[in-house]
Order: sequence, then structure tokens, then C-alpha cells
Amino acid sequence: MRQLLLFISVILVGIVFIARLFYLQVYTQNTHNLFEDNAIRKVYDYPKRGFVYDRNGQLLVANQPSYDVMVIPREVEPLDTLDFCNLLKIDKAQFIKTYNKAKHYSPRLPSVFVSHLSKEDYAVLQEKMRKFTGFYIQKRSLRKYETSIGANVLGDIGEVNNTIINKDAYYKMGDLIGKQGIEASYEKILRGIKGIKFIQKDRFNRNIGPYKDGEFDTIPEQGKDITITIDAKLQEYGELLMQNKRGGVIAIEPSTGEILAMVAAPTYDPNDLVGRQRSKNFNKLIRDTIAKPLFNRSLQGVYEPGSPFKLMNALIGLQEGVLTPNETVTCYAGYKYGNRFMKCHCHIGKRNNMISGIQESCNAYFATAYRKILDKTGNASTGIDVWSNHAKSFGLGNFLGYDLKVGQPGRIPNRDYYKKIYPKTFYSTYTISNAIGQGEVATTPIQLANMVAAIANRGHYYTPHIIKSIKGETLPEKFTTPKYTTIDKQYFEPVIEGMHQVYKKGTAKWVQVKDIDICGKTGTVENFAIIDSVRTQLTDHSIFVAFAPKENPKIAIAVFVENGYWGSRFAGKIASLMIEKHVKGEITRTDLEDWLLKHSLEDEYAKPYSGEPFQINGKTILQLVDDKEYRRLKKHLIKISKATN
Repeated sequence: MRQLLLFISVILVGIVFIARLFYLQVYTQNTHNLFEDNAIRKVYDYPKRGFVYDRNGQLLVANQPSYDVMVIPREVEPLDTLDFCNLLKIDKAQFIKTYNKAKHYSPRLPSVFVSHLSKEDYAVLQEKMRKFTGFYIQKRSLRKYETSIGANVLGDIGEVNNTIINKDAYYKMGDLIGKQGIEASYEKILRGIKGIKFIQKDRFNRNIGPYKDGEFDTIPEQGKDITITIDAKLQEYGELLMQNKRGGVIAIEPSTGEILAMVAAPTYDPNDLVGRQRSKNFNKLIRDTIAKPLFNRSLQGVYEPGSPFKLMNALIGLQEGVLTPNETVTCYAGYKYGNRFMKCHCHIGKRNNMISGIQESCNAYFATAYRKILDKTGNASTGIDVWSNHAKSFGLGNFLGYDLKVGQPGRIPNRDYYKKIYPKTFYSTYTISNAIGQGEVATTPIQLANMVAAIANRGHYYTPHIIKSIKGETLPEKFTTPKYTTIDKQYFEPVIEGMHQVYKKGTAKWVQVKDIDICGKTGTVENFAIIDSVRTQLTDHSIFVAFAPKENPKIAIAVFVENGYWGSRFAGKIASLMIEKHVKGEITRTDLEDWLLKHSLEDEYAKPYSGEPFQINGKTILQLVDDKEYRRLKKHLIKISKATN
């Protein structure tokens, strides 16, 4: 009996061993378990990111080789720390901090210890790496920007953080990801797919060759190339004109919604955020809380649109049947309502119809139009919703759905918005500032450019987008399907003619361009800032919108220049020059160009901080800030001065 029991025990143990071996060799022979096997080293082979081209085929973003020093903490053996730090050009404190971070992430998985070694550093280091067990060098591709323009468009790549790693298993500690611009928007297309090699190690932790002759190894798949809608030459020209100014410029092709130029000023060189200096340069940029070079004013800047919004009120008035193109309004240098008076620069007694009202930017005409729209039903609380819905059909007051990561919805108020202030009812005169694009109305440059594109198209627009083509793919339908406004096509012609007369006889007659029929609208917007807890009026913003040519338009543009005095002074000149650059390919209005290049607004931006007085409506306004803020601004201005000289 004992012999039988012993025999059965041996058989059972044998079966258990066989089952275990079968499980290990059959069921667990997959790449997932290879990641858990400490006897196998995993080496990632990073793909090259896709190239980026402008609409004319100019290469904007390519790649360059880079080398990272990797560490596997549990494999690190005692080493000459001083010698290692000297080779890597780091100090001991940084060594300890980085090592502890890697160990906290995973003792057995590789982490980046020092990133972005140059070819020269790599050549010196590779011969000595054998002395430092647990460390090895990994090659990867790093971005190389073939241009110094378009930083806000192109964006940059940087190291992933724990939040990203926890959300997406593709990324490991030390991996790079698109942080801003198209690098972020099209990350999954540009990044490609990583390859991986499994290396067998012996009991002394030495590499002995590919695991199973590389059966489970994969090769990297390069990222796809993309072509963006930006015209690099137009973008470069726009950035040149916006030097020493702050604001945003958006140019759109009306027939497609393609963004031709997206200028945010001030800007920076995208190459500043590449390599080992990225962190230092990024901190420098983000700490500039005065100029805010990382703030994309063309997408994120929210401004009152000013007089360009009068075009919207004209269209809504026509659609609602409360205006006709020939109906006139007499302007007495402004518009009186109640005991208040809205000033206007028209001559006393001037009678304006719709075309001349747009041409002269008559406040009285559009205040009348706005009140008629809201009071059509006898209830302004109802009328404000009608007005709001029309405006929103042009993409105002909401995110447009474009393919970049940042933006702001702007604001087109409705009845719900005003309920907080006027819970029961209100009169049209309470919100009369909306008539001239001020008050509670707020837009971003891209929204205003899109509004003008819709006008140029006589009632429809395409969602603005930065992607033109992706190798081997088609564009999403949302970029190729037109969106229609609530305004009937026939009502656009008198408004467009009014915009045309702005250039011929009106507020933009000094910035005409020969042989191009441009339709535009100037805007001057009051500008306030909180200084020492006091709401202080600063120099007005300069705004301009336009499209050209009048028939079969090729470009629609919106220009916002902060503290630019009035519409045609800065913004109008920039718009005319960029239109000529795009339509003709050359500049004939060199007088406008010379003026813009010679005139900086940096002194204007310094006034609220330096205590220097400035003029608003003939009154001198003086407001000081604390010494700390002043010193910081002064250093900033000195740097700009040195860079300019």
C-alpha cells in the first residue's frame, strides 16, 4: 500500500511539473510575458516622426539624430559618480535626483537619465559606457525645425509626464510627445509606431543575443508626413510686420477654410524648444508674464470686435426685415438714448444709408439698426435671442471646431446671459454697446476672420483648419462640408459693397492697394486694464477685417493689434500688405511696409508699468505699478532693445 501511495505521489508531482512546463512554454510564450521577464532586456527602437510641409511643398519640420542615456536602476552597480557626472555634464545633485526619479518609476524598467546628447557627446561617451553597468545609450529621432517662423503653428515636442503615461500605455517614461500646435494635434499621425527588440541576458546580466533569434522583435513604423495649409512666405511676412507689436493675425482661404497664416505676436524661434536647452528656454518663455510669447493671441486672445461687428448687425437687420439698403439715418455726431450719448465721427447732419453707414462706420446708423432688431416684436428680451442666434450661425460665441488644441469660445450674449443683470425684462438701450461691437460682445481673431470668410462666400463657410493633406489619408468631412449661416444670400451684396467703399472712400482709403478690389472694415476698441486694483483705460486696440478680391475671393483676414490707436493706423496697413503679398506675390505699397517696420509699440506697452502718461480722449492718464513689476518690465524692454539692435 505504501509503495502504491509513493508511486501515485510521484505520478502526481510529475503531472504538476509537466502541466507547469506546458503552461510556461505554450501559454506564456507571448510578448506580454516577455515584458515581465527579468532575464530579457527590452530595447525600444523609436521611429522618425513624420515630416511637415507648407502648402507649397516647403519643408518646415524634419528630424535629426539624438541620443539618450538610459538607466535600469536595479542593474546599476557601484560607480565613479564624479567621473560619470563629468561625462554627462551634470552635477551630483542632479544625478541623485534623476536616479531616484527613475527608481521610483520602476527599478527594473528603463528610464531616460540624460536626454538629447549631441553627436559629439555621444562619440565621447559610447566608448566609456561599459564602465557604468545599468546604463546604456539609446538612439532616437529629435525634431529639427527648418524655419524660424510659425512657432505657434508648429508647436514642439517634450517629455511625457505621469498623467500621460497613466492614460496611454503607448508612452513610457522619457518618451516624447507633441506639446503644442500641430505637433500636439496630429501626434498620433506624426509619431509613428515604436519597434522593440528583446535581448536575452545570462546569469551575470550580460547580453547574449536576441531572444529566440528575434522572433518577437518588431521594427519601427515611421510617422506619416503631413502638409499644412500655412503659406510659409505669408506667415513669415506677417511675423515681420508684427515685430515689436502684440496681437494676432489670421488669414483664411474662403473657398476651403484653409488657414493661410496664423500670426501670434510676440513669438519665438521653434528651435529654442529643441534639445537639452528646451527646459531652460521654456521656463524663460513661460515666465515672461508681460509679453506672453507662449500665449497664442490669434486663437486665445479674446477682444471686443469693435466696428467690424457692425457688418453682422447690418446682415441681421436685413434678414429680419427691419432695414433696407437705401433707408437712411441722420447722424448728429453720435446717437442719443435717454440721457446718454454715443459719440460718432460723422459730420453733424450726415444722412447715411447702409453702404455709407459701413463706409463711414456710423455709430448712429448701427445703434438704430440694433434697436430695430431687438424691438421688432416689442420685447427686447425675445429680440436678443433672435439677434444672438443669427450671430452664432457665423461661428461666433463658440469654439469653431478647428484642428488646433487651444482656443476660446468668445461671447455672444443672449437672454439667459442678461437674466443675471435684468431678471425680468430689459430695453434695447440697455445693451446698445453691442451695436458697435463693444459691451458684452467678445471674439477671437480666428472667429472674426471666419465671419469675414462667410461674408466673402455670401453666406457659408468651411471650418477653419490647419491640415491640408495626410499621406495616405483623406481629410475629415467636417473640414470639407460647408456650414450655412441664417442670412439669405441676397442680403450680403449691400454689406459687401459697403466694405468695398471703406477702401474706396471711407476709413481705409489711405491703405488701398492698386489693382486689387479689397473689401474691409476698420475697428477701434477701447482698452482697459486692472492696474493697482484700479480699472484704467489704456490706448485703444487697432482692428481690421477684410477679404479680396471682391469677386472670387482668395483671402479673408482679421488683424488685432493691441494698443494700436485706431483701425487703419496699424491693423489696416498690415491687412492690406498681407493681402497684396498673397494675391500678387509682391509688395508695391512699400510706404506702408516701411512705416510698419519703423514703428514699434513697445513703448506703448511699457507706459502702464513705467508710470509714463498717455493720452485717451484728450485726457492724461497716469497710473503706477509696484517697483517689482516695473523692474521686470524694464529688463524685458532692455532685452528687446538689444535683440533689435
